[in-house]
Amino acid sequence: MSELFDIFLGSVRDGFVQVSAFVAVTVLLFSYVQYRTDGRLVKKLEENRRAGPIVGALMGLTPGCGGAIVMMPLYIRGSVSFGTVVATLIATAGDAAFVILVLAPEAALYAYGIALVTGVVFGYAIDAFGLGVGRVDRAVRQLRPTLTDGGVATPVAGSKVHHYDEGVTCERHDHGPTRESGTMRSVTLAALAAWWVAAAAGLGAGVLYLLRGAPDVPMVAGLSFAGVFTVAGITGTTLSAYLYFVGRTYIGHGDVGRAKDTFGSVYETLTHAAMETSFVTVWVIGAYLLYEYTILFTGLDIGSAAAAAGVLAPVAGAAVGLIPGCGPQIILSAAYAQGAIPFSALTANAISQDGDALFPLIAIDKTAAVVASIYTTIPAVVVGVALHYTWTAVFGFPMFGFGVIG
Repeated sequence: MSELFDIFLGSVRDGFVQVSAFVAVTVLLFSYVQYRTDGRLVKKLEENRRAGPIVGALMGLTPGCGGAIVMMPLYIRGSVSFGTVVATLIATAGDAAFVILVLAPEAALYAYGIALVTGVVFGYAIDAFGLGVGRVDRAVRQLRPTLTDGGVATPVAGSKVHHYDEGVTCERHDHGPTRESGTMRSVTLAALAAWWVAAAAGLGAGVLYLLRGAPDVPMVAGLSFAGVFTVAGITGTTLSAYLYFVGRTYIGHGDVGRAKDTFGSVYETLTHAAMETSFVTVWVIGAYLLYEYTILFTGLDIGSAAAAAGVLAPVAGAAVGLIPGCGPQIILSAAYAQGAIPFSALTANAISQDGDALFPLIAIDKTAAVVASIYTTIPAVVVGVALHYTWTAVFGFPMFGFGVIG
Protein backbone atom coordinates (compact mmCIF):
# COMPACT_ATOMS: atom_id res chain seq x y z
CA MET A 1 0.00 0.00 0.00
CA SER A 2 2.89 2.32 0.76
CA GLU A 3 4.29 1.84 -2.74
CA LEU A 4 0.88 2.45 -4.29
CA PHE A 5 0.51 5.69 -2.36
CA ASP A 6 4.03 6.84 -3.23
CA ILE A 7 3.35 6.30 -6.93
CA PHE A 8 0.05 8.16 -6.67
CA LEU A 9 1.52 11.12 -4.81
CA GLY A 10 4.56 11.29 -7.08
CA SER A 11 2.39 11.27 -10.21
CA VAL A 12 0.07 13.92 -8.79
CA ARG A 13 2.99 16.20 -7.95
CA ASP A 14 5.21 15.66 -10.99
CA GLY A 15 2.40 15.83 -13.55
CA PHE A 16 1.42 19.35 -12.53
CA VAL A 17 4.91 20.85 -12.18
CA GLN A 18 6.52 19.10 -15.14
CA VAL A 19 3.60 19.47 -17.57
CA SER A 20 0.59 21.48 -16.44
CA ALA A 21 2.41 24.65 -15.33
CA PHE A 22 3.94 24.92 -18.80
CA VAL A 23 0.61 24.10 -20.43
CA ALA A 24 -0.98 27.00 -18.54
CA VAL A 25 1.48 29.49 -20.03
CA THR A 26 0.96 28.21 -23.58
CA VAL A 27 -2.84 28.19 -23.36
CA LEU A 28 -2.85 31.63 -21.74
CA LEU A 29 -0.72 33.10 -24.53
CA PHE A 30 -3.01 31.71 -27.25
CA SER A 31 -6.12 32.84 -25.37
CA TYR A 32 -4.63 36.30 -24.90
CA VAL A 33 -4.02 36.59 -28.65
CA GLN A 34 -7.68 35.74 -29.23
CA TYR A 35 -8.67 38.35 -26.64
CA ARG A 36 -6.48 41.10 -28.13
CA THR A 37 -7.41 40.43 -31.76
CA ASP A 38 -11.15 40.38 -30.96
CA GLY A 39 -11.82 37.82 -33.68
CA ARG A 40 -9.94 39.69 -36.43
CA LEU A 41 -7.74 36.64 -36.97
CA VAL A 42 -10.75 34.63 -38.13
CA LYS A 43 -11.78 37.36 -40.59
CA LYS A 44 -8.31 37.30 -42.14
CA LEU A 45 -8.57 33.55 -42.60
CA GLU A 46 -11.84 33.91 -44.50
CA GLU A 47 -10.27 36.49 -46.82
CA ASN A 48 -7.42 34.17 -47.87
CA ARG A 49 -9.28 31.14 -49.20
CA ARG A 50 -6.59 30.14 -51.74
CA ALA A 51 -4.03 29.74 -48.96
CA GLY A 52 -6.54 27.63 -47.00
CA PRO A 53 -4.57 24.37 -46.59
CA ILE A 54 -1.44 26.22 -45.46
CA VAL A 55 -3.32 28.46 -43.06
CA GLY A 56 -5.42 25.55 -41.82
CA ALA A 57 -2.35 23.40 -41.17
CA LEU A 58 -0.67 26.25 -39.28
CA MET A 59 -3.80 26.81 -37.20
CA GLY A 60 -4.03 23.10 -36.44
CA LEU A 61 -0.39 23.09 -35.40
CA THR A 62 -1.00 25.50 -32.52
CA PRO A 63 -0.91 23.55 -29.22
CA GLY A 64 -4.36 22.67 -28.00
CA CYS A 65 -7.42 22.41 -30.21
CA GLY A 66 -8.32 26.09 -30.37
CA GLY A 67 -6.69 26.84 -33.71
CA ALA A 68 -8.21 23.78 -35.37
CA ILE A 69 -11.67 24.43 -33.94
CA VAL A 70 -11.61 27.95 -35.36
CA MET A 71 -11.38 26.45 -38.87
CA MET A 72 -14.42 24.16 -38.60
CA PRO A 73 -17.15 26.83 -38.69
CA LEU A 74 -15.39 28.40 -41.69
CA TYR A 75 -15.96 25.16 -43.60
CA ILE A 76 -19.57 24.98 -42.46
CA ARG A 77 -20.05 28.54 -43.74
CA GLY A 78 -18.38 27.61 -47.04
CA SER A 79 -15.45 29.97 -46.48
CA VAL A 80 -12.75 27.28 -46.79
CA SER A 81 -12.42 24.08 -48.81
CA PHE A 82 -12.69 20.49 -47.68
CA GLY A 83 -8.96 20.14 -48.34
CA THR A 84 -8.40 22.91 -45.81
CA VAL A 85 -10.40 20.96 -43.23
CA VAL A 86 -8.32 17.83 -43.82
CA ALA A 87 -5.05 19.79 -43.74
CA THR A 88 -6.12 21.34 -40.43
CA LEU A 89 -7.04 18.01 -38.88
CA ILE A 90 -3.86 16.29 -40.08
CA ALA A 91 -1.69 18.99 -38.53
CA THR A 92 -3.79 19.27 -35.36
CA ALA A 93 -1.52 18.98 -32.37
CA GLY A 94 -4.27 18.91 -29.75
CA ASP A 95 -3.71 19.00 -26.01
CA ALA A 96 -1.28 16.09 -26.36
CA ALA A 97 1.19 18.57 -27.84
CA PHE A 98 1.60 20.19 -24.44
CA VAL A 99 2.86 16.92 -22.99
CA ILE A 100 5.40 16.32 -25.75
CA LEU A 101 6.53 19.95 -25.90
CA VAL A 102 7.38 19.82 -22.22
CA LEU A 103 8.77 16.29 -21.92
CA ALA A 104 10.28 15.78 -25.39
CA PRO A 105 10.52 19.11 -27.25
CA GLU A 106 12.85 17.82 -29.97
CA ALA A 107 10.51 14.94 -30.73
CA ALA A 108 7.62 17.41 -30.85
CA LEU A 109 9.49 19.57 -33.35
CA TYR A 110 10.01 16.68 -35.76
CA ALA A 111 6.68 14.90 -35.25
CA TYR A 112 4.54 18.00 -35.67
CA GLY A 113 6.77 19.32 -38.45
CA ILE A 114 6.12 16.12 -40.38
CA ALA A 115 2.40 16.46 -39.62
CA LEU A 116 2.43 20.06 -40.90
CA VAL A 117 4.04 19.14 -44.21
CA THR A 118 1.77 16.11 -44.61
CA GLY A 119 -1.30 18.23 -43.93
CA VAL A 120 -0.41 20.90 -46.48
CA VAL A 121 0.47 18.40 -49.22
CA PHE A 122 -2.58 16.21 -48.65
CA GLY A 123 -4.92 19.21 -48.30
CA TYR A 124 -3.93 20.69 -51.65
CA ALA A 125 -4.07 17.23 -53.25
CA ILE A 126 -7.66 16.77 -52.10
CA ASP A 127 -8.68 20.18 -53.46
CA ALA A 128 -6.90 19.54 -56.76
CA PHE A 129 -7.67 15.90 -57.48
CA GLY A 130 -10.42 14.81 -55.09
CA LEU A 131 -8.51 11.66 -54.15
CA GLY A 132 -11.60 9.49 -54.33
CA VAL A 133 -13.95 11.72 -52.36
CA GLY A 134 -16.93 10.42 -54.29
CA ARG A 135 -16.06 6.75 -53.69
CA VAL A 136 -15.55 7.29 -49.98
CA ASP A 137 -18.79 9.22 -49.74
CA ARG A 138 -20.74 6.44 -51.45
CA ALA A 139 -19.41 3.98 -48.88
CA VAL A 140 -20.35 6.31 -46.05
CA ARG A 141 -23.87 6.79 -47.44
CA GLN A 142 -24.50 3.10 -46.82
CA LEU A 143 -23.94 3.69 -43.12
CA ARG A 144 -25.95 6.88 -42.56
CA PRO A 145 -28.00 9.49 -44.43
CA THR A 146 -25.89 11.86 -46.49
CA LEU A 147 -25.61 15.43 -45.24
CA THR A 148 -23.11 16.82 -47.75
CA ASP A 149 -21.56 15.97 -51.09
CA GLY A 150 -18.23 15.23 -49.40
CA GLY A 151 -16.44 18.40 -50.39
CA VAL A 152 -18.82 21.32 -50.36
CA ALA A 153 -20.41 22.50 -47.14
CA THR A 154 -24.18 22.23 -47.33
CA PRO A 155 -26.13 23.28 -44.20
CA VAL A 156 -28.79 20.84 -43.05
CA ALA A 157 -32.23 21.85 -44.29
CA GLY A 158 -34.06 23.91 -41.72
CA SER A 159 -31.02 24.20 -39.51
CA LYS A 160 -29.91 27.55 -38.18
CA VAL A 161 -26.59 26.16 -37.05
CA HIS A 162 -23.65 27.84 -38.75
CA HIS A 163 -21.12 28.03 -35.94
CA TYR A 164 -19.71 25.56 -33.48
CA ASP A 165 -20.64 27.81 -30.56
CA GLU A 166 -24.26 27.08 -31.42
CA GLY A 167 -23.95 23.57 -32.77
CA VAL A 168 -21.73 21.50 -30.52
CA THR A 169 -23.93 19.00 -28.73
CA CYS A 170 -21.59 18.12 -25.88
CA GLU A 171 -21.84 19.77 -22.48
CA ARG A 172 -21.28 23.52 -22.51
CA HIS A 173 -20.99 26.18 -19.86
CA ASP A 174 -20.00 29.24 -21.86
CA HIS A 175 -23.17 31.19 -21.29
CA GLY A 176 -23.47 31.02 -17.53
CA PRO A 177 -23.34 28.61 -14.61
CA THR A 178 -25.47 25.49 -14.92
CA ARG A 179 -26.17 25.40 -11.18
CA GLU A 180 -27.37 28.26 -9.03
CA SER A 181 -25.29 28.46 -5.88
CA GLY A 182 -23.72 31.69 -4.63
CA THR A 183 -21.62 29.84 -2.07
CA MET A 184 -20.24 27.30 -4.51
CA ARG A 185 -19.53 29.98 -7.08
CA SER A 186 -17.52 31.91 -4.49
CA VAL A 187 -15.64 28.75 -3.55
CA THR A 188 -14.90 28.07 -7.21
CA LEU A 189 -13.65 31.61 -7.83
CA ALA A 190 -11.35 31.28 -4.81
CA ALA A 191 -10.14 27.92 -6.15
CA LEU A 192 -9.50 29.53 -9.53
CA ALA A 193 -7.37 32.26 -7.96
CA ALA A 194 -5.47 29.71 -5.85
CA TRP A 195 -4.96 27.59 -8.97
CA TRP A 196 -3.13 30.44 -10.71
CA VAL A 197 -0.92 30.92 -7.65
CA ALA A 198 -0.05 27.22 -7.72
CA ALA A 199 0.55 27.40 -11.48
CA ALA A 200 2.94 30.34 -11.09
CA ALA A 201 4.84 28.60 -8.29
CA GLY A 202 4.84 25.36 -10.27
CA LEU A 203 6.19 27.12 -13.34
CA GLY A 204 9.07 28.58 -11.34
CA ALA A 205 9.84 25.19 -9.83
CA GLY A 206 9.52 23.50 -13.22
CA VAL A 207 11.99 25.88 -14.86
CA LEU A 208 14.50 25.34 -12.05
CA TYR A 209 13.94 21.60 -12.35
CA LEU A 210 14.93 21.66 -16.02
CA LEU A 211 17.88 24.00 -15.44
CA ARG A 212 19.19 21.59 -12.79
CA GLY A 213 19.09 18.68 -15.21
CA ALA A 214 15.80 17.04 -14.12
CA PRO A 215 17.08 15.63 -10.78
CA ASP A 216 15.15 13.42 -8.37
CA VAL A 217 13.13 15.71 -6.09
CA PRO A 218 12.36 14.54 -2.54
CA MET A 219 8.77 14.64 -1.36
CA VAL A 220 8.96 17.38 1.28
CA ALA A 221 7.06 20.52 2.26
CA GLY A 222 8.60 23.90 2.93
CA LEU A 223 10.12 26.94 1.26
CA SER A 224 13.04 25.07 -0.32
CA PHE A 225 13.08 24.15 -4.01
CA ALA A 226 11.86 20.63 -3.23
CA GLY A 227 9.22 22.02 -0.87
CA VAL A 228 7.78 24.46 -3.44
CA PHE A 229 7.96 21.73 -6.09
CA THR A 230 5.94 19.38 -3.88
CA VAL A 231 3.40 21.84 -2.49
CA ALA A 232 2.73 23.51 -5.85
CA GLY A 233 2.40 20.17 -7.61
CA ILE A 234 -0.01 18.56 -5.16
CA THR A 235 -2.04 21.74 -4.67
CA GLY A 236 -2.24 22.44 -8.40
CA THR A 237 -3.44 18.94 -9.25
CA THR A 238 -6.01 18.96 -6.44
CA LEU A 239 -7.42 22.29 -7.61
CA SER A 240 -7.37 21.12 -11.23
CA ALA A 241 -9.44 18.08 -10.30
CA TYR A 242 -11.91 20.31 -8.46
CA LEU A 243 -12.22 22.76 -11.37
CA TYR A 244 -12.63 19.98 -13.91
CA PHE A 245 -15.10 17.76 -12.04
CA VAL A 246 -17.00 20.28 -9.89
CA GLY A 247 -16.07 23.91 -10.40
CA ARG A 248 -16.93 24.16 -14.08
CA THR A 249 -20.64 23.79 -13.29
CA TYR A 250 -20.54 26.95 -11.15
CA ILE A 251 -17.95 29.16 -12.75
CA GLY A 252 -19.89 29.99 -15.91
CA HIS A 253 -17.03 29.21 -18.29
CA GLY A 254 -16.03 25.60 -18.36
CA ASP A 255 -16.23 24.50 -21.96
CA VAL A 256 -13.18 22.28 -21.63
CA GLY A 257 -11.43 21.32 -24.81
CA ARG A 258 -13.24 23.93 -26.94
CA ALA A 259 -12.14 27.37 -28.07
CA LYS A 260 -13.98 30.60 -28.76
CA ASP A 261 -13.23 33.01 -31.58
CA THR A 262 -12.55 35.67 -28.99
CA PHE A 263 -12.84 36.42 -25.27
CA GLY A 264 -14.73 39.38 -23.87
CA SER A 265 -12.51 40.13 -20.92
CA VAL A 266 -9.26 39.28 -19.17
CA TYR A 267 -11.31 37.27 -16.67
CA GLU A 268 -12.70 35.04 -19.43
CA THR A 269 -9.21 34.64 -20.87
CA LEU A 270 -7.73 33.56 -17.53
CA THR A 271 -10.67 31.29 -16.78
CA HIS A 272 -10.50 29.55 -20.14
CA ALA A 273 -6.76 28.96 -19.74
CA ALA A 274 -7.25 27.50 -16.26
CA MET A 275 -10.10 25.23 -17.32
CA GLU A 276 -8.26 24.00 -20.42
CA THR A 277 -5.16 23.27 -18.35
CA SER A 278 -7.21 21.50 -15.69
CA PHE A 279 -8.55 19.19 -18.37
CA VAL A 280 -5.03 18.39 -19.53
CA THR A 281 -3.88 17.88 -15.93
CA VAL A 282 -6.57 15.30 -15.18
CA TRP A 283 -5.68 13.29 -18.27
CA VAL A 284 -1.93 13.58 -17.78
CA ILE A 285 -2.16 12.35 -14.18
CA GLY A 286 -4.42 9.53 -15.35
CA ALA A 287 -1.87 8.56 -17.99
CA TYR A 288 0.98 8.63 -15.47
CA LEU A 289 -0.93 6.43 -13.04
CA LEU A 290 -2.07 4.00 -15.74
CA TYR A 291 1.50 3.53 -16.91
CA GLU A 292 3.08 3.24 -13.43
CA TYR A 293 0.45 0.88 -12.00
CA THR A 294 0.54 -1.30 -15.13
CA ILE A 295 4.28 -1.74 -14.68
CA LEU A 296 3.88 -2.37 -10.94
CA PHE A 297 1.14 -4.99 -11.14
CA THR A 298 2.14 -6.81 -14.30
CA GLY A 299 5.89 -6.36 -14.46
CA LEU A 300 5.35 -5.77 -18.17
CA ASP A 301 8.07 -4.00 -20.11
CA ILE A 302 5.86 -1.87 -22.35
CA GLY A 303 8.82 -0.63 -24.36
CA SER A 304 9.89 -4.17 -25.22
CA ALA A 305 6.31 -5.07 -26.12
CA ALA A 306 6.08 -2.07 -28.46
CA ALA A 307 9.42 -2.96 -30.01
CA ALA A 308 8.22 -6.53 -30.56
CA ALA A 309 5.07 -5.17 -32.22
CA GLY A 310 7.27 -3.85 -35.01
CA VAL A 311 5.39 -2.11 -37.79
CA LEU A 312 2.11 -2.57 -35.92
CA ALA A 313 3.20 0.13 -33.45
CA PRO A 314 2.72 3.08 -35.85
CA VAL A 315 -0.45 1.44 -37.20
CA ALA A 316 -1.78 1.32 -33.64
CA GLY A 317 -0.75 4.95 -33.11
CA ALA A 318 -2.76 5.96 -36.17
CA ALA A 319 -5.73 3.89 -34.97
CA VAL A 320 -5.73 5.65 -31.58
CA GLY A 321 -5.84 8.95 -33.47
CA LEU A 322 -9.23 7.93 -34.89
CA ILE A 323 -10.74 8.42 -31.43
CA PRO A 324 -12.17 11.96 -31.20
CA GLY A 325 -10.97 14.09 -28.32
CA CYS A 326 -7.60 14.65 -26.71
CA GLY A 327 -7.68 12.22 -23.78
CA PRO A 328 -6.43 9.08 -25.56
CA GLN A 329 -3.80 11.12 -27.39
CA ILE A 330 -2.49 12.54 -24.10
CA ILE A 331 -2.15 9.00 -22.75
CA LEU A 332 -0.20 7.94 -25.84
CA SER A 333 2.06 11.01 -25.60
CA ALA A 334 2.78 10.30 -21.95
CA ALA A 335 3.61 6.72 -22.89
CA TYR A 336 6.12 8.01 -25.44
CA ALA A 337 7.76 10.22 -22.82
CA GLN A 338 8.07 7.11 -20.64
CA GLY A 339 9.84 5.25 -23.47
CA ALA A 340 6.91 2.89 -24.04
CA ILE A 341 6.29 3.50 -27.75
CA PRO A 342 8.55 4.40 -30.71
CA PHE A 343 8.76 7.76 -32.49
CA SER A 344 7.00 6.31 -35.54
CA ALA A 345 3.89 5.61 -33.43
CA LEU A 346 3.98 9.13 -31.97
CA THR A 347 4.23 10.68 -35.44
CA ALA A 348 1.46 8.49 -36.84
CA ASN A 349 -0.77 9.55 -33.97
CA ALA A 350 0.14 13.22 -34.46
CA ILE A 351 -1.03 13.00 -38.07
CA SER A 352 -4.13 10.91 -37.42
CA GLN A 353 -5.54 12.62 -34.36
CA ASP A 354 -8.22 15.27 -34.80
CA GLY A 355 -8.51 16.30 -31.16
CA ASP A 356 -11.63 18.17 -30.11
CA ALA A 357 -11.83 19.88 -33.52
CA LEU A 358 -13.82 16.97 -34.91
CA PHE A 359 -16.73 17.47 -32.48
CA PRO A 360 -18.25 20.58 -34.10
CA LEU A 361 -17.97 18.89 -37.51
CA ILE A 362 -19.67 15.74 -36.17
CA ALA A 363 -22.45 17.81 -34.67
CA ILE A 364 -23.32 19.54 -37.94
CA ASP A 365 -22.04 17.33 -40.77
CA LYS A 366 -21.42 13.71 -39.79
CA THR A 367 -20.51 12.55 -43.30
CA ALA A 368 -17.81 15.19 -43.69
CA ALA A 369 -16.45 14.23 -40.27
CA VAL A 370 -16.25 10.53 -41.20
CA VAL A 371 -14.60 11.24 -44.54
CA ALA A 372 -12.14 13.67 -42.93
CA SER A 373 -11.20 11.04 -40.34
CA ILE A 374 -10.48 8.53 -43.09
CA TYR A 375 -8.33 11.06 -44.91
CA THR A 376 -6.27 11.84 -41.82
CA THR A 377 -5.69 8.16 -41.05
CA ILE A 378 -4.38 7.13 -44.48
CA PRO A 379 -1.31 9.43 -44.50
CA ALA A 380 -0.77 8.66 -40.80
CA VAL A 381 -0.34 4.96 -41.52
CA VAL A 382 1.81 5.59 -44.62
CA VAL A 383 4.16 8.06 -42.89
CA GLY A 384 4.32 6.06 -39.65
CA VAL A 385 5.19 2.81 -41.41
CA ALA A 386 7.74 4.59 -43.63
CA LEU A 387 9.43 6.10 -40.55
CA HIS A 388 9.51 2.71 -38.86
CA TYR A 389 11.15 0.93 -41.79
CA THR A 390 13.55 3.79 -42.53
CA TRP A 391 14.84 4.04 -38.97
CA THR A 392 15.02 0.28 -38.54
CA ALA A 393 16.89 -0.11 -41.82
CA VAL A 394 19.46 2.52 -40.83
CA PHE A 395 19.97 1.69 -37.16
CA GLY A 396 18.55 -1.80 -36.82
CA PHE A 397 15.91 -0.96 -34.19
CA PRO A 398 12.83 1.30 -33.75
CA MET A 399 13.38 4.82 -32.41
CA PHE A 400 12.52 4.95 -28.68
CA GLY A 401 13.10 7.89 -26.36
CA PHE A 402 14.07 10.31 -29.14
CA GLY A 403 14.16 13.87 -27.77
CA VAL A 404 12.90 12.94 -24.28
CA ILE A 405 14.31 15.21 -21.56
CA GLY A 406 15.94 13.44 -18.64
